Amino acid sequence: MATVSEQPPPGGVEVDEARLDTGWAGAWRPEQAAERLRGVAAPWCVAAGWALDLFRGGAPSRPHGDLELAVSEAGFAEVAARFPEYVWDGVGDWRVYPGSGPLPGSHQTWLRDPATDRWLLDVFREPHDGGTWICRRDPAIRLPYAEIIAHTADGIPYLMPEVVLLFKAKAARPKDEADFAGVLPLLGTERRERLRGWLERVHPGHGWGERLG
Repeated sequence: MATVSEQPPPGGVEVDEARLDTGWAGAWRPEQAAERLRGVAAPWCVAAGWALDLFRGGAPSRPHGDLELAVSEAGFAEVAARFPEYVWDGVGDWRVYPGSGPLPGSHQTWLRDPATDRWLLDVFREPHDGGTWICRRDPAIRLPYAEIIAHTADGIPYLMPEVVLLFKAKAARPKDEADFAGVLPLLGTERRERLRGWLERVHPGHGWGERLG
């Protein structure tokens, strides 16, 4: 079983909001990532806010500061091999470790263009047991990758909305609240019940629980 720790090592470079804004100014769109990853056998998908927009099937509902992808921990090497001209920076606790590649203590790895010093992708390396995804927030939540990954009409894989919203619930920033409100009317009974059950496990008493009813 592949797992991901959440304790990054000492060191790294602290990044502030200005550096993040500049560094992510050239972030890719989902179709650019999908073109580079065409044919990859490892389970991967667009995650976070972009995934919700792909679920909606329309134009972006808001500006996106970056593009986040999720891939199985064991499948990261196959994904990384598709970007030989770029650099992978480890990330953890608001610090960046330039050129370190995956850090054993963090699930995040940012793809950087060394020519522009801008990041293109934020790749989450997810714990799993073979073909079964394991939630980082609660290892008891497990689903087959085939169940949590959907595809757009043109074949871009994206994380199902209830999983995206489960992760967004922790911070519930204004953009997360807007994402929840925008997607809620599109969630059927099964998706609502599943998300409500997960919220009760991971974030008991969360305000989204009542609204899902």
